[in-house]
Order: sequence, then structure tokens, then C-alpha cells
Amino acid sequence: MDQVQLATFQAVIAEGSFDAAAKALHVTPPAVSQRIKALEQAVGQVLVRRTKPAVPTAAGETLVRLAGQIALLEREALDAVRGSTRTKIAVSVNADSLHSWFLPALAGLPDLAFDLHQDDEDYTADLLRAGTVMAAVTTQHVPVQGCRVERLGAMRYLAVAAPGVFTGFTTTPMILFNRKDQLQHRFRAAVTHRTLDDPPIHYVPAASAFVEAIRLGLGWGMVPEHLVTDPLTEVAPGHHLDVPLHWQCWRMESAALTALTDAVKHAAARALRP
Repeated sequence: MDQVQLATFQAVIAEGSFDAAAKALHVTPPAVSQRIKALEQAVGQVLVRRTKPAVPTAAGETLVRLAGQIALLEREALDAVRGSTRTKIAVSVNADSLHSWFLPALAGLPDLAFDLHQDDEDYTADLLRAGTVMAAVTTQHVPVQGCRVERLGAMRYLAVAAPGVFTGFTTTPMILFNRKDQLQHRFRAAVTHRTLDDPPIHYVPAASAFVEAIRLGLGWGMVPEHLVTDPLTEVAPGHHLDVPLHWQCWRMESAALTALTDAVKHAAARALRP
């Protein structure tokens, strides 16, 4: 396969559109279209859905991952020859990990540049599957095709509210990170063993603001145990929710990915429950 065509295909997926890829590659949009058409003809498959943003088809996911792996190895080789640094690594990670233990893992890797993508822990592997990122912190223990998986540990969550706020699971407003967030529903079902009607729901899509909303009395929500401080109180003492986290990354020989994997595993071992 033509390496220029592969690199162009990866740019389309990474940038989200043909026009954005053209700007990133310093070529014209027709040139991008021609390269993608030629690549699709060479493999005999449609590789990209012309949506907003552009996404790979099932056949395209394999090729965009291949293009990314080639680009990573090329950058590492050039770094070794030129003595330059800052190999770029794209990673998807859930908000609570990003807000707590994950960033310290990156602090000891000065030779890498990071492109971090935030998503719910149940969905971070989707970006890995699509070839958008090279590694992910995820709840999914089944390895994505072409990837290896290692267990990191479990993040423990406690259901908390400000003093005097919680009056019941069907009456007290519930705070969710976003519409993908199911932690509160899972905890409530585990505690009550029933399916309950939802109370009013607040969506607060930022980790620090999420905790602050609970402190201010907007409602109750699931918070990582290390962030539970006074005056927050548990709404169901003795109950908790453990979310197992795994590290998935491309299965390839890469010094950058190996260094990142080691750093993430060490940070997780210090911060997460076994």
C-alpha cells in the first residue's frame, strides 16, 4: 500500500474531515480525496464514512491503526537518528483517572508528547478500536483487535451528598457526568435491588465541577473514594462500587509505548485497589 495514501487516510480520521486533513498535510482537498479514492480502490473496500466527523468503516479501522503504527515507528526512528525528542502518543482515558492518578504517570516521560482524549471508561476503547488513539484506560477486558490488555486495578466509588441533602433515591436529584455515565444507576440498583424511577438529574461534565456540585447541595453522586472529604457524607454507608480498569495498547514493538505502559502500571499500582 502507498504510504502517502495511508498517512492521508490517518489524517482524515484524526482531523475529522477531508478539509481539515488537507490543512494539516498542506495539500488541497481534491488531493486528499484522490488519495483516499486510490487507497479504497487498492484494497477494494470503502474505508471512511463521509460523516461529520469522518469515521472509519470496519475495514478502515484496521488500516488506520496500521497507518498510525507506521507513523509511530517512523517518528521513533527519526528521533533516534536526529537526536530529537517528543514522540507523540494519543491516549484515551476516563475523566476520573485523568483527574487523579493518570497525569502523574506522564510527568516522568519528558521525551513524549501526549494527545489525550477523554471519554467514559466504558467507551474509551472505542477510540482505540477506531485507530484514533494508541492506548486506552478502559473497563473492557477483552482486547481490541491488534492490542494487548493488562489489568490496572479498581477505582472505588462512594455515593455521597452534602449534609442534609439526601432524602432518598427517588426524591434527591442525581448528578451525572454525562449521558453515558451509568455509575449512579448501577449503584442504586445494587443497593435497592429494584428498578426505580429517576429523580431530577443534573449533568456536570467536568470532574472537579462534578464534586463541587455535590458539595454545594445540588444532589448526590458517585465520587472516587480519595476525593471524598468533609463535609461530604455517604448516602449508603457500608456500600461502594468498584470499577475495574484495564490498559489496552497496540501490540507492537515501540520504545515509546513500552515506556508509557510501564509508567501507567506503576502509577495505577499506587493509586488503585488491587
